[in-house]
Amino acid sequence: MQKSKSIAGKILFAVFVIVFVGIIVLPFFWQFMTSIKPLSEISAIPAKWIPSKVHWDFYKNVFTKHPFGRYLLNSFIVALSTTVLSILIGASAAYALARLRFKGKKIMLMAILSISMFPTIATLSPIYLLLKNLKLLNTYAGLIIPYITFALPLSIWLLTNFFAQLPKGFEEAAAIDGCSRGKIFFTIMLPLIKPATFSVALIVFINAWNEYLYALTFMTNDNMRTVPVGIALFPSNYELPWGDIAAATVVVTVPLIILVLIFQKKIIAGLTTGGVKE
Repeated sequence: MQKSKSIAGKILFAVFVIVFVGIIVLPFFWQFMTSIKPLSEISAIPAKWIPSKVHWDFYKNVFTKHPFGRYLLNSFIVALSTTVLSILIGASAAYALARLRFKGKKIMLMAILSISMFPTIATLSPIYLLLKNLKLLNTYAGLIIPYITFALPLSIWLLTNFFAQLPKGFEEAAAIDGCSRGKIFFTIMLPLIKPATFSVALIVFINAWNEYLYALTFMTNDNMRTVPVGIALFPSNYELPWGDIAAATVVVTVPLIILVLIFQKKIIAGLTTGGVKE
């Protein structure tokens, strides 16, 4: 009886996982099918899931009718710069908050976390005026700086927790050998939280890659636009190119999927490490 219940539970769980994954994958599958349909089948009623003929012209249109390669380059530069700087600054701040003793540490942590609670729309106007006065509109720095501002609270909060869980014996042994605090951080502590760093870095990268509102407001020059804004501006006054939009969406999503697949072991290790108590 117990064995049959166990088998039934496993089957039920497997069905749940299949349904759950299917719901997640379905929009991407539909978008991909739309991107390879002939134009006449995109708006067909009833809708056709599988195209009668594979049609790759929309992928060609994405790069010939629009400066999509430039959009991809802009998004990559901004997202990668945001990620690297957020991890370096965030890890340094997290290490100090986790290991150093000073007054107001808890208040500082709460203040850092509260920054991420501000809605984007509420900060749009003052940041725009600041960037305009600094002449940073339509520059990479004009996006990277605001992105880092909102990526740091998450990075610091998560990495502080990981640093706090590391045994203090590593630092004490290194200090006895004459290592400075900076050398201990870069050569010992930072490598120990590498899985956690990958997890945080991926979250920051995806958020920066997908951000729309700041990029739309601060980048008015077409050569400086990022991918989300570029795709949103595909429609014209007389045309709504669903095929081009679907193809561009697939092109933009694939790099993120590849990143997750490549670093999935490190990501899982980082997430599970956060749940271990000393």
